[in-house]
Amino acid sequence: MKLTAEHSFANPEAAARKLIELAAGIEPVQDGRIHIEKINAPFLYNLNGKGPEFGAGIRYAVEQGWLELHESGTYVRLINADGETTPA
Repeated sequence: MKLTAEHSFANPEAAARKLIELAAGIEPVQDGRIHIEKINAPFLYNLNGKGPEFGAGIRYAVEQGWLELHESGTYVRLINADGETTPA
């Protein structure tokens, strides 16, 4: 008997796609930067995602070339189809 349903973001690709959707709806600041908390909070609190799902989604999006994550982890940039960061 399965007591809980599989969470919708257990698949890293699904989590990454939702993070891209969230990031696309945010007005970037300087140089196309999107502060990580602008996508972290809605993912965790509004969509009831989990921390490990958020991390796996970010990693997947970076691996796929959808996001650029700054080495500090404080912001991301969306990458367009040409492999370039989206303008601010």
